[in-house]
Amino acid sequence: MIVHGGIMISYGMVAFVCLGVLLIGGLLIAMRVRHKYHPNLIGALIGGLLCFLLLEALPALT
Repeated sequence: MIVHGGIMISYGMVAFVCLGVLLIGGLLIAMRVRHKYHPNLIGALIGGLLCFLLLEALPALT
């Protein structure tokens, strides 16, 4: 795929970030169902992952 222009790169990155959040969210839900992890642990993991995504993806978008 050849991308010409900055706005297309941003859209592609946002799409991949959303896909990653969905996949990791599904993994965390499966962990909760299968291993009976506490909801606070799952929330902390989601918060940590979103923080990491913001710190890594936001400079690349701007």
